Amino acid sequence: MKERSPTPTPPPAGEGLTSEAAWPTVDAIVGNPPFLGGSKMRGELGDRYTDKLRKLYEGRVPGGADLVTYWFEKARAQIEAGKCQRAGLVATNSIRGGANQDVLSRICETSKIFNAWSDEEWINEGAAVRVSLVCFGKSPSPSIPLPAGEGSGQLPSPAGRGAGGEGGVLDGQPVAAIHADLTAGAGLNLTQAKPLKENAGVSFQGSQKIGAFDIDGELARQWLKQPNPNGKPNSEVLKPSWNGMDVARRSRDGWIIDYGTSMNEADAALYETPFAYVVQHVKPEREKNNREAYRKYWWRHGEPRIAMRAALKGMARYIATPEVSKHRVFVWLDGSVLPDKKLIVIARSDDTTFGILHSRFHELWALAVCSWHGVGNDPRYTPTTTFETFPFPELSNVAVSAEIATAAQKLNELRNNWLNPTEWTDWVRTPEEEKSGYPARPVAKLGHEADLKKRTLTNLYNARPAWLDNAHKMLDAAVAKAYGWEDYTAEMSDDEILRRLLALNLARSTI
Repeated sequence: MKERSPTPTPPPAGEGLTSEAAWPTVDAIVGNPPFLGGSKMRGELGDRYTDKLRKLYEGRVPGGADLVTYWFEKARAQIEAGKCQRAGLVATNSIRGGANQDVLSRICETSKIFNAWSDEEWINEGAAVRVSLVCFGKSPSPSIPLPAGEGSGQLPSPAGRGAGGEGGVLDGQPVAAIHADLTAGAGLNLTQAKPLKENAGVSFQGSQKIGAFDIDGELARQWLKQPNPNGKPNSEVLKPSWNGMDVARRSRDGWIIDYGTSMNEADAALYETPFAYVVQHVKPEREKNNREAYRKYWWRHGEPRIAMRAALKGMARYIATPEVSKHRVFVWLDGSVLPDKKLIVIARSDDTTFGILHSRFHELWALAVCSWHGVGNDPRYTPTTTFETFPFPELSNVAVSAEIATAAQKLNELRNNWLNPTEWTDWVRTPEEEKSGYPARPVAKLGHEADLKKRTLTNLYNARPAWLDNAHKMLDAAVAKAYGWEDYTAEMSDDEILRRLLALNLARSTI
């Protein structure tokens, strides 16, 4: 085994990767490869090196995967070619989900993961991250019988613990098999879940600005009063803006300048004050951007989410959830609010969908198929792997659908009463906001500013008072009826629920 540099060195200008580095034949590969997020590779390694690396591993490592996954794939290929018996590598725990997980799936297809620690704290020189330690490969080893309930076959013995035979060891416990998401259990290989066509075109990531388009509410309300040479109000290019923190904590009263998806520069300039602001605060940075479209259309958001806007058009309200959040909470947002990229949008306006999303069943699914983010190890919700794979219940029974809607309405009402109690809160809206159709804003009554500041969804779900738990249990019971699970009780295990949901997903994905 050769010792290698902890970080890759980009080739000199004019040079680049032309072939894979040759690794020697060894018994084992052990290491802590360099970590660099897929979105940061270009900035650190340069466009030329990144493009050549991704081209070289095309079809083996997804384009958006983190840098560390290339070491996993290279080690897997060495094992498959008979040039290595086994490997043990460290990665951040994000390897369990998203594009990174595809690399572990290839390992499971051609070899096996025989020992893993799925989620461990790692502190090195003051830097704290969450890591996964993964051992994979093949080699005969002594074995012992599987424990009851884990299926048939043999487990590696502690002495040879396991690159061959059946089973493996996950987080220090013997298991029948380790899946590509570093979980275990019969019927619980959620990496098999497929996107469902009925869920396509419903969930989206919010608008990505690529520039300082944000302004505070006081400034926005001043601009709403100002005239323009085209005779049109600034409300056409100003919108309330919400991000993940607005949902998890409290609204920051943020607004955003938004010229939509197709407005040309000349028309944008007719909204005089907002345009002058963008010229000063956005244009200088966008002109330096590597992306031609970002430079050319500097007055528009970089990724305005055309499909999302089309799906939300005409909706009085829609559902949103933070991309990353300790608790998987969903809220209603007014149709006039522009969601930020840190929000995931569900283009539905009915209480039944809201209720299903906030049920125990969807929460379990979301936690099981998500990726994990940061030192806080918070779950990340995505439109593709999380929402599009979820098997919603069939809503052929109108009465059951109405029962879910009623329970969802009650949950939302109780939460809103707690978040903004009438004793502490005034709801305000200027004449200009009202004329433009913007929603009223909660403002703390004099003397209750500190009280209201503590009323957040995060604090509420941290405490989970009895009334909140009861409201969720009523909602869960209604959603269970829609699935036809007459045997459901609050004591049903999480694993049993996930087995049933996965079975539904697999059955529908073949239709």
